[in-house]
Amino acid sequence: MQDPFNQEDRPRKRSNILLRIDSWIDSTIWNAGFSSGEIWEEITIFFRRFRTRGAWKVFFEIVGEGMNVGTAGFVLLLALAMPAFEETAGNWRARDDFAVTFLDRYGNEIGHRGIIHEDSAPVDQLPDHFVKAVLATEDRRFFEHFGIDFLGLARAMTENVKANSVVQGGSTITQQLAKNLFLTNERTLERKIKEAFLAFWLEANLPKKEILRLYLDRAYMGGGTFGAAAAAQFYFGKNITEVSLAESAMLAGLFKAPARYAPHINLPAARGRANEVLSNLVQGNLMTEGQVIGARRNPASVIDRGDHDAPDYFLDWAFEEVKRIAGGFDQHSLIVRTTIDTGMQKAAEASVETSLRQDGERYRASQAALVLIENGGAVRAMVGGRDYGESQFNRASRALRQPGSSFKIYTYSLAMEKGMTPDSPITDAPIHWGNWNPKNYGLSYRGRIDIKTALAKSINTIPVRLAKERLGEDPIGQIMAQAKKFGVETPIRRDVTITIGTSEVTVLDQATAFAVFPAGGYQSRRHGIAQILNYNGDVLYDFSRDEPPPTRVLSETAGDYMNQMLTRVPYVGTARRAAVDGVLTGGKTGTTQGFRDAWFVGFTGNFTAAVWFGNDDYTSSNRMTGGSLPAMTFKRLMDYAHQGIELRAIPGVDNPLPTPRAAPLVAKAAVDANGNALAPLQRPRTLNRDTTEILRGLLEQFDSAKPLGVTERLAAATPLPGLAPVTAER
Repeated sequence: MQDPFNQEDRPRKRSNILLRIDSWIDSTIWNAGFSSGEIWEEITIFFRRFRTRGAWKVFFEIVGEGMNVGTAGFVLLLALAMPAFEETAGNWRARDDFAVTFLDRYGNEIGHRGIIHEDSAPVDQLPDHFVKAVLATEDRRFFEHFGIDFLGLARAMTENVKANSVVQGGSTITQQLAKNLFLTNERTLERKIKEAFLAFWLEANLPKKEILRLYLDRAYMGGGTFGAAAAAQFYFGKNITEVSLAESAMLAGLFKAPARYAPHINLPAARGRANEVLSNLVQGNLMTEGQVIGARRNPASVIDRGDHDAPDYFLDWAFEEVKRIAGGFDQHSLIVRTTIDTGMQKAAEASVETSLRQDGERYRASQAALVLIENGGAVRAMVGGRDYGESQFNRASRALRQPGSSFKIYTYSLAMEKGMTPDSPITDAPIHWGNWNPKNYGLSYRGRIDIKTALAKSINTIPVRLAKERLGEDPIGQIMAQAKKFGVETPIRRDVTITIGTSEVTVLDQATAFAVFPAGGYQSRRHGIAQILNYNGDVLYDFSRDEPPPTRVLSETAGDYMNQMLTRVPYVGTARRAAVDGVLTGGKTGTTQGFRDAWFVGFTGNFTAAVWFGNDDYTSSNRMTGGSLPAMTFKRLMDYAHQGIELRAIPGVDNPLPTPRAAPLVAKAAVDANGNALAPLQRPRTLNRDTTEILRGLLEQFDSAKPLGVTERLAAATPLPGLAPVTAER
């Protein structure tokens, strides 16, 4: 018989085991906590021996907090340094590998880029007075600091405060080299932070003399020259190792402001600046007054270079294109035939300068950029800023600015591809997209209108409504893809606000994209390099031979619709000051929030141009719109560009060649600084069309003709009367 009391033995054993485990865990945790408390108490008792009171307590508290802040600061500095050090990736010395001579579209030499090694010289071979002049003026403590001169920076800040203006700079030679090698001249806090870290990186990786040599070889010296060796040849016709003290002082004075002190432009200013350099030598105890007195009494003279005005912004961009194209070539000493037209370039510069001088102060606009593309893709002119000598930052190819309403073409062109037409009705009314509520300029709404009116009047709600309601799935992705197809190389931000132009692009991007319309919907294939040759005359690259043909990026129907709408903007829309007399004009204005950026991007059957006005520091203008200065500048340039040429039609437009208007729309006559009226830009007289065609035919025959050998040339030669035929000697 089974004992009923023994039936619970096994369950009791299991419960006892679980209770023991639970007890062990509890006791272990309690003992660990108790032991930790005892240890912490012992540590506390131990450190009480070092407890300070009074002033020492304040000192150690400050040190402790300083260590905390320092640790946080170190982490922050590391985060800021990473983007800067990314600039050093790859072969950052690649610029040294190229020596390029640039020609314009007609074969005339227009400038050089790169380092010509045989002209450069090591620091030890440079005249001692030249090195001292550079150091006395640019960085007296160069051989003492480690990239950033904190004492010099403090001294410069003190002098600037005393003078209530910027009279001294605090950047060292290493910092300036970091900017020249890796960065741009854009005045932003991000660039200054990168510059500081890169200065430390250069000091850690290069000896001082190498840093100084690179600086002397890279700095812009005015007149389209880069490097002291090139400047010595350009201004004095001498090797850099042969310059005198007076010439050295003049060269050293160019580093600060090469445009202002370039001796071939303003010799008195250059000599005055050289005298300041001589004073710096004396004040820095590098030379005595007796040693420099001869240079003061006999200042340097320069070679007469006439009107040497290189298209430097274009050359900088073209040099980058050469390095991209010719990176795999065995030869890096090259002759490059570019697409630039020097006449168009001068007219573009004059158009920009006239607008800034005439109305820049009134609109509070200090900078501008312009790109002119001949339909077919050749860049004929590029203005990257008001003064290359003051700032080498290319605002045409590198500055990212909001395009405003000029960006709307991508949304409208997609709508045309989806089956809409210029006459399709749509409602201008308040619209919400998530938390975003776009507003029209003037805060008014028109109700039911057609699309061509919406584009001409630059109504903001319409492209937003088209994107949200008519483009289908992923409208923002479609707009981004459309911009890329049209030739925009700048990455576009994925945001609903891009429909009215909030994502930054470059002036070159917009010119490339708008050139699709006069091309009938095909890629514009913008390019600045026509041919690359070596010094033996061998053609290493030819754009027409080596680049693929253009592909269609917009259907013919959609392209015709866009042209029909865009050609209304200069006549009944927001760009009435842009209409070119006697030439059908299309385009689109753009004005950003706060009037920070003003654009006009327009085209004719012959040319496309993008024009931007604004300020480098992003401050607002005085209500400047794309229909004001940008449109006026566009018209002034296009009036010049279309003189004496055969006009081409814009595809898909009923009246491609309108008759000239009786009353051109201009704001007022252009005047110079003295109030005198400026004559309109005039193209120089050229050959007529028939003569041009004959000469082009002859050129093609010469290009395709087989070269004659020596014997063939002698056999074909006709001797002059009375002379015996020439025979070849064996």
